[in-house]
Amino acid sequence: MRVLVLGGTGMVGSHFMESYRKEGAEVWGLARNSASSRMAAIQDNSIIRCDIMERDALMRVMKELKPDVIIHMAAQAFNGDSWNLEYVTHQTNYIGTLNVLYCAQEVVPDAKILLACSSAEYGNIKEEDCPLKEDRLLKPHTPYGVSKAGTENLGRQYALNYGMKVFLPRMFIHVGTGHPPATAIQNFARQLALIKAGRLEPEIHVGNLSTYRDYIDVRDGVKAMRILMEKGNSGEPYNICNGKAYQIQEILDMLIDISGVDVKVVSDKKLFRVADEPLLLGDDSKIKALGYERTYSMRQTLEDVFADWESRI
Repeated sequence: MRVLVLGGTGMVGSHFMESYRKEGAEVWGLARNSASSRMAAIQDNSIIRCDIMERDALMRVMKELKPDVIIHMAAQAFNGDSWNLEYVTHQTNYIGTLNVLYCAQEVVPDAKILLACSSAEYGNIKEEDCPLKEDRLLKPHTPYGVSKAGTENLGRQYALNYGMKVFLPRMFIHVGTGHPPATAIQNFARQLALIKAGRLEPEIHVGNLSTYRDYIDVRDGVKAMRILMEKGNSGEPYNICNGKAYQIQEILDMLIDISGVDVKVVSDKKLFRVADEPLLLGDDSKIKALGYERTYSMRQTLEDVFADWESRI
């Protein structure tokens, strides 16, 4: 099996590459020249430098590799950042995905394609709306959420129009190692690791701690998405989540306990979002019906994330 992972140096992409390599597949990753991995002392020869925005270059890669499986995780992937990177978010996520689908349809129309969709597509929901089911009307209210709704609809269009095997995971918040401090959990863990190492004052800066989120360990998420490609329906969305929501305050308390440091918690207005859903909780019944079961507890995930940051600072 030949596997191409777009966004192969990102958190989810790198875990996909590792998962397929363990099974002996031929695996390549795609990453922009601007990706930080280009600074590694020893380059990974399986990483191809190519931007999905360059359709001709992407077409050449597809023709050379002729992958059986395409995992598309290349994106402007941060909901909060999309307010300041609105054009880049829409251009990368929508037009980039159009390029991927177009090239695949031209070169490998029988390949299985997984497109990273998002829980942000649901929009500003109320507590009584949860748990969110896949047949709910999408009302995204952030640039990122809108871009991902477009991504999902492109995938559905190609599945319907061309009979392509396009799988649409609505990914809730994935948590794991090798992620930048662009999300609350990673930012908390980075600050706590620096404090423990004596490189920051014992003061942690936080945003809104009242919201609830449905988190999934990236290893569980990759497992669920692979099950989706094996047993799920093309062109149909599936929530990739655990069906349990944690308050951000609870996550912070758990990380502080794991770190073993005494800190002062400081509310920082700069870390509050323009729009922030009070609750995001998914219904996981569709993916569970395909055979998915959770492996990692929230505590296990956070312990691994904190240990990862201790090794990185």
